[in-house]
This record gives sequence, structure tokens and C-alpha cells, in this order.
Amino acid sequence: MKLVSVSQMRELERLANEGGLSYAEMMENAGRALAQALQGAARGKNWRNVLGLVGAGNNGGDTLLALTRLSEAGWQACGYVLRREKKDKLISNFIKAGGEIIYAENDKKFTRLHERMSAADALLDGLLGTGAQLPLREDAAALLEQCASIISNLEKHPFVVAVDCPSGINCDTGEAAPQCLPANLTVTMAAVKQGMLRLPAFKFVGNLTAAAIGFPDSFSAFYDLPAEAADANLVARLMPKRSLDAHKGTFGAALIAAGCLNYTGAALLAGRAAYRVGAGLTTLAVPEPLHAALAGHLPEATWVLLPHESSFIADSAAEVLLNYVHRATAFLIGPGLGFHVSTKKFVEKILTTIKIPAVIDADGLRHVEQISEWHKRIQRTAILTPHVGEMAILSGLSKEEIQARREEVALQYAQMWGHVLVLKGAFTVIAAPNGRMTVIPVATPALARAGTGDVLAGAIAGLRAQGMGAYDAAVAGAYIHAQAGLVAEKNLGSAAVTASDVLASISDIIKTL
Repeated sequence: MKLVSVSQMRELERLANEGGLSYAEMMENAGRALAQALQGAARGKNWRNVLGLVGAGNNGGDTLLALTRLSEAGWQACGYVLRREKKDKLISNFIKAGGEIIYAENDKKFTRLHERMSAADALLDGLLGTGAQLPLREDAAALLEQCASIISNLEKHPFVVAVDCPSGINCDTGEAAPQCLPANLTVTMAAVKQGMLRLPAFKFVGNLTAAAIGFPDSFSAFYDLPAEAADANLVARLMPKRSLDAHKGTFGAALIAAGCLNYTGAALLAGRAAYRVGAGLTTLAVPEPLHAALAGHLPEATWVLLPHESSFIADSAAEVLLNYVHRATAFLIGPGLGFHVSTKKFVEKILTTIKIPAVIDADGLRHVEQISEWHKRIQRTAILTPHVGEMAILSGLSKEEIQARREEVALQYAQMWGHVLVLKGAFTVIAAPNGRMTVIPVATPALARAGTGDVLAGAIAGLRAQGMGAYDAAVAGAYIHAQAGLVAEKNLGSAAVTASDVLASISDIIKTL
């Protein structure tokens, strides 16, 4: 799903209109897609009654067109209209199709709204669009507030579909009016608006899907946009094919340098994740004292036992590990390394020598930051996976500044450093040196757990080992990891989720791709 600002979307529509796809055709296509989305959600359910909130803008038009199609398909459809011309052709066409119109100005006490809402299986929220300004006008705020009150008192809540965006959010900044209605599903037109992937707006979005509005395949202004929001279709196209005549070498070998006495489990989580996403072989390079504790928990792995100082990887371990690097197709360094001066020297020797694709995570990033011109000395495009604290150390920016400008900061430093950057957190951002950017549309406290970053790094390394490009591996790994977190949250509740639960849920996501 392409990711745009409000002004970008308006410009795309203008260019499309100039190119022969009229505004009316785009609206017709949007209305059709909206009706189809609701019919899809209703499949297997006995839904036949729909109420639409119809505002004065394009989203109101989309809603009227969808209601018309639903009425023609046998639904009992009603449009509740605020501030729209009564002579509107879309309204008259809807009435001809058997639909009912209620004007808010004739329902001062919201009596008829209550009647229709009580009977509705579904509610289309097309009251306000992407250009809504906060605070909301009094009449719109009162209507949304009344809808929320009615729904809260119903035994059976209608399925709420936001048309393009939930009414009352700022689609650039992510601000949200207090009267916003939470949607079960948001059907956004053509592209995701950037504010929808920011808090607090995201809390109102529900499941998110993008509907085609008729842009032709030759419309490069749209298809060449560098920013995307990841979805299952995108990631499914990226995943490596698994042929029937494959062998373990087909799927690559991930080499993982990780762990110290204080963080024994990091290596295990990363190694398991690399296997879980499909790597053919995973080798764990760990300080020798960790082997006995770990080996029985991952019998599929092979091991390289490294020299150590007080159970931290020693400087001299670089010579040992370099004997194995040629066997690997991707290298992960960092999970649970700890912070020891000897380990820092090991990290510098390895990363400035190896020529295989690298993923640098966690303590590996902290060590890297101390290496002069580190980004120039790494010989191939690497994948860096910092959380906000690590990004602050690498960039010198404050955490607050990074969080306020996540997409901009990720792009700026990916281009400055020449490496793929995975800025972790709510709405993880993947940025490439060539200006491409993908946002993962997930924010959940279930992933705010020690060890989940090790799982992510291992998953990315496992995909990179299979021959995926650096950017694609980062996008796919981050998407799979986030979705696995949501599955674990659904099964256990967010407070109970551990990194191992996220790891165990990866297979549920892989099966769907």
C-alpha cells in the first residue's frame, strides 16, 4: 500500500484527472470498492441493513455510491446526511435505487438516527474526509458524539467501516478529535494517508485496506512513489520461493555472532527465528561457556565456540570466526553481546573485513558507533536495526526528536550512512539509501518485551541468508515479526506475551504468505 500525505494524494488525483481518469470515475470506483469491502466483511453473516454517515465532501460521495450499490444488491440502506446539497445527483440516484435519506437538520434530537443505528448491521463513516480540520465544527462533533453514545448502549454493535479515514482525524499529523468513531475496518482510497499510521489516529483505524480507484498501470506518478505501508500482499511477493527439489543449501546459511553470560538467551532467540523464516542452516557463534547451556535447546544449529574474556567474546575470536564466514550467506552480529572493550575490537575486525551481507543489531550497534567512519568501512550494504535509544547513540539526536520525525530521520540517516535502516518501535520504519521507505502499520505493547528485538534480527538475517535483498529482507522480516506479535497478543493478551511467544507465532504468519 502506497503511503502519502494529504497534499500528495490531491496532486495524484489532479494528475489522474488531467490524464483522462475523471474525478467522477475515481469516486465511482471508490464507491464500488467500498461496497465490495463491506460485502466481503459480511460474507457468512446475515447482514442486510446498513447506515451511512454522509458528509459534504468526497468521502460522503463515496459513501452514497456504496450505499446505492448495496441497495441494488438487496440491502436495506439508509444515508444520514449532514451539510450536503439536497439536489445532489448522488442522493437522487440512491433514492431511485430504493435507499432512504435522513437529513440531520430534520432530526434535531437524533431520534431517527437512534432508530436506524439500532437496526444497522454495519455503519459506513463517510462524514468527514482527509482534509478535516481540528477542532471539529459543532454539528459534526455533535453527530459523531451521538453515534458513539448510541453504539455504546447497543447490545449488538454495528460493524464500523471508515471511508478513506475515520472521521475527525488529521491525516497528516495523526491528531484525532475526541469525538472520533473507532472503526473495525478502514477502506482508504488508493493509498494510506501518513497520519493514519501515527498515534492517536491509529487507535481509530482498525484493520486497514487500500481500495483501487482506477489509476492505470502506466500512472508512474503513483506507482513510483517511494513510500509504502507494508501489507500481506507486498510481503508475499517478496518471500523466497521454495521448490520441490530444494536442499538445505538452497535456502542459505545464517551465521550469528551473539551472546554473553548475562544475555545467554539472545543467541537462542535469534537462531530460532532465522530457522523459523526458512534459512537452510543456522550457525551460532557464541562465547565458549554458553554452549553447554544453549546446545540442547536448538539441536538444529551448528556451533562455533569463540574465545572469551569473562564470558564476553574476545578480540581474538575474530580470527576464529573468519574461518567460517565463507560458508555463510548472511551474518548477524549483536544480540546479547554485552559491552566489553575486547568485544568492541572483535566487532570492528569482523565488520570491516567480511564481504557477506550483514545485519547489525543491539549491542553490535553500540560497538559500531565507536568505530571511526564505521558506515564507510562496512564493505556491503548492511541492515541496521536500532531502537530509538540506539538510534540516538548512533545519530547524536535526542530520543524526542527521533520520535517526532521517525520517517524523516530514518530516511536521512539511511542515505547518509549508505545502509538499510530499520528504526524499531510503534510503526517500525524501514529506509533505504535510495530513498525508499516502508512503514509497518502495527503498534502494540505486546512487542515491548526483552528479546523481541533478537527475534526480529534473527528473522531478517534468516531471510537475507536466503538471497533476499537487504531492503526486502528488512521489510519482510519486520512485517512478519509485527504480525506474529499481534497473533501472540490475540492468543495471550499483551501483558503475557514473551519473545518466545512471538517467535512461536512466526509460523502462523508465514503460512498465510
